[in-house]
Amino acid sequence: MRIEPYLFFDGRCEEAIEFYKANLGAEVQMMMRFKDSPQPPQGGDCGNVPADKIMHATLRIGDAVVMASDGHCNGQPKFDGFSLSFSARNDAEAQRVFNSLATGGKVNMPLTKTFFSSSFGMVNDRFVCRGW
Repeated sequence: MRIEPYLFFDGRCEEAIEFYKANLGAEVQMMMRFKDSPQPPQGGDCGNVPADKIMHATLRIGDAVVMASDGHCNGQPKFDGFSLSFSARNDAEAQRVFNSLATGGKVNMPLTKTFFSSSFGMVNDRFVCRGW
């Protein structure tokens, strides 16, 4: 069994995918827009989503798979109650990735040496920090 996170970017999914491609080396394995769905929306919030928004995408980042969507595009993304972590090959990669994620985001703990890692830090990227 695998557990794969599914992130809803509330209208900014394509921007997030491009950001993760450029900064984390994400590879898009599959992407479908709402207009490409073989089944029309069933009403409710999903019926109001712009057709060009992303219904579902699957990204490979290193050995991990992350799923993503624009969701309902209500303009109220919530990334509460969980974190995603990455393990870098070395301190230079950790610094590069941390800095790229921090651009436009919020550093919660600067990247530093700890008793359990030569480089550890916590950052919310610009998609998690929306509205801050």
